[in-house]
Amino acid sequence: MRNSRRGSVDPFIVMDVMEAARQAEAAGRHVIHMEVGQPSTPAPAAARDALSRAMQNDSLGYTVALGLPELRKRIASLYGDWYNVDLDPARVVVTPGSSGGFVLAFTALFDAGDRIALGAPGYPSYRQILKAQDLVPVEVQTSAKNRLQLVPQDLEGIDYQGIMVASPANPSGTMLGKDELTALIGTAAEKGATFMSDEIYHGIEYDKKAVTALEISDDVCVINSFSKYFSMTGWRLGWLVLPEPQVRQVERLAQNMFICAPHAAQIAALGALDAGDELQANMEVYRTNRQLMLDGLPAAGFDRIAPPDGAFYVYADISHITDDSRAFARAILDEAGVAVTPGLDFDQQRGAGTLRFSYARATADITEGLERLRKFMVAHGHVHA
Repeated sequence: MRNSRRGSVDPFIVMDVMEAARQAEAAGRHVIHMEVGQPSTPAPAAARDALSRAMQNDSLGYTVALGLPELRKRIASLYGDWYNVDLDPARVVVTPGSSGGFVLAFTALFDAGDRIALGAPGYPSYRQILKAQDLVPVEVQTSAKNRLQLVPQDLEGIDYQGIMVASPANPSGTMLGKDELTALIGTAAEKGATFMSDEIYHGIEYDKKAVTALEISDDVCVINSFSKYFSMTGWRLGWLVLPEPQVRQVERLAQNMFICAPHAAQIAALGALDAGDELQANMEVYRTNRQLMLDGLPAAGFDRIAPPDGAFYVYADISHITDDSRAFARAILDEAGVAVTPGLDFDQQRGAGTLRFSYARATADITEGLERLRKFMVAHGHVHA
């Protein structure tokens, strides 16, 4: 039996790092996890309670393909609460995670061979999902002066039918302001290209509020998820916001590809949307951890970092230390017991000289991890004791 060309995608290296860390733990070692991009907290209590009640009285069978109407309405109201955007719930599509949203959106909005511009560094699964659908990821190198975000000048002379941006971004945590996002949406419109905004880390912001593309235009596709701010990674529930003319096409695809998003997760999400106090308590942990990272990473010799406006990552340039971030990350795991992610996942050109650190874990873990990193760097002569 032969393999398809479309299925020949690269591995997700952070998953390999997670497995190496698991093996180390199975061998009895204590590992500090700075590799994984997920909250250490469970789904909010209100989410778990809502599902517990539903399980007593509901068969939790199929929902309609677009998602529970009540959930779509509550998601739409979130845009009013967070951004003062009046969003029609009919434009909201509940998906099996943001990953399911990407599959639906890419399939609905592009034809085989279409080219989609992506900023590098960026989330690696964009390009792998695009490749698996016979679409062409066009990775555009972003600059430190633009905080590792695309700007219109980066796209000059490039052929593309779509643009994908993320703000806050993975791996950098940097955000696009309203003017920057407006300029990119305008660039796409002038070219007749589809504009897609990955807003999965919205809600996890620090000094300023993230801007949704829906504040600027209705002719955009927004992808979001309950995974990060709502602390529901394994529940696999996300959503799309689409222009009204595209909803029926996505609905037909969802009916055939997925039938529906998991009913149980949709019930839990309704509870999570009412868990503001618990979610803000999580944010206080991230704020504390972020400051620890901003102080502790430079002290450990990782001083070339992007300014993390949101999410829970710090992206560091280590090209002056090594040209093999994968081997360097492995040495940190083996010698210091800290799992970090090599930048090769995020940037095929420059990733051999970068690392991503996640600070989504408990504050005690972050404190311990930073001290272990410092000792590792001292031992290798990269920083003075």
